[in-house]
Amino acid sequence: MWRKISKRPLGLIGLIILFVIIFTAIFANYLLMHNPNKIDLRSRLQSPNLKHPFGTDRLGRDIFSRIIMGTRISLKIGLIVVAIAFPLGTIIGAIAGFAGGMIDEIIMRITDIFLSIPALILAMSIAAALGPSLNNVVIALGIVWWPWYARLIRGSVLQIKELEYIEAARAIGNSNIVIIFKHIIPNCLAPVMINATLDFGFVILSAAGLSFIGLGAQPPSPEWGAMLASSRDILREAWWAATFPGFAILITVLGFNLVGDVLRDIFDPKLRN
Repeated sequence: MWRKISKRPLGLIGLIILFVIIFTAIFANYLLMHNPNKIDLRSRLQSPNLKHPFGTDRLGRDIFSRIIMGTRISLKIGLIVVAIAFPLGTIIGAIAGFAGGMIDEIIMRITDIFLSIPALILAMSIAAALGPSLNNVVIALGIVWWPWYARLIRGSVLQIKELEYIEAARAIGNSNIVIIFKHIIPNCLAPVMINATLDFGFVILSAAGLSFIGLGAQPPSPEWGAMLASSRDILREAWWAATFPGFAILITVLGFNLVGDVLRDIFDPKLRN
């Protein structure tokens, strides 16, 4: 796997980006130059300098330190949302594809209802109903993200359940639950894993968007979307306050997308060459 990815320059760039981001998130406490939430009005709106490499915001807080701590928050959001949507959508899609008939119809119609509404709009509605907080944003995104996994898994299950080794598993007396979780789902995970890699970037971007409009992280949380929201009205006099958080979002999403695209090329026989 490493040899195949290393031969693709964009994939290698994506891996390097993800390594830096994950390293930053794990060791964030050791990389901080200042307390990310410490207010120092005497240092407010300082441009980038040696003491504050990314400058300071309107309250004198160090933007570099806030972005470092925001890396941990963003990765945590992506991990939790995918950890909710991935298994939920996988199990629902596998049951629908394997059972067929009325069960499949009911599950797929419910899935179609979710897919007919733009995910970000639906997440906004759920987050607004639950109340503005980062935890509610995670719940809202987890609720709206599972249908893609369900639809993807169902298509794979419909093909796999007709293969000979599934018939052999039935013949030796395996129950439907054993067949689904032992013989079918493990053979459907490659495309879902690729989709999950791409979803990390989309989830981080969506969470930042919800925080930007006030439904996500609340002050003084150093979440990137909230940092953008707090600096949008001082963009002309302090360009750095919005530029560096926006650049952090861009690089993170780009890294996950590059790695996901390369994994798709490796695992998809049609794109392998």
